[in-house]
Amino acid sequence: MNSDFTLAIHGLTYLALQPDRMSTSDAISESAGVHPVRIRKVLSLLKKHGFIKSKEGTGGGFIFVLGLSEVNLWDIYIITSEGALQPKCPDSNENCIVGANMKKVLFNIFLGAEEHLGEYLKHYTIKDVVGLINHAE
Repeated sequence: MNSDFTLAIHGLTYLALQPDRMSTSDAISESAGVHPVRIRKVLSLLKKHGFIKSKEGTGGGFIFVLGLSEVNLWDIYIITSEGALQPKCPDSNENCIVGANMKKVLFNIFLGAEEHLGEYLKHYTIKDVVGLINHAE
């Protein structure tokens, strides 16, 4: 899994805690501790998939447009990290039964692991993350 996944959840959670106002990418990047360009890239992806809207200019920024219970962590994983659990296999000896088949075998195992991860992540929504943030204080 890559950092876009965690940055997307961070951004959505930040926006969820500011429900009635726009938030800038600078404010979100400061919260996440990353460069604003990184946040804008992730926010652009979230906007493309309909999770947030943006407005340019004075008073502009980003705002969460869905219900907090409508977005689960698997939704975010799919757009940021799908396929990230693939094993990294070197080019193996195709003349060896192990070398010729290892990549395919491990890929199928990891595909199953990603499916299990999906079933787990579907149980957590942005509303749950907001609740956990509020209880952590």
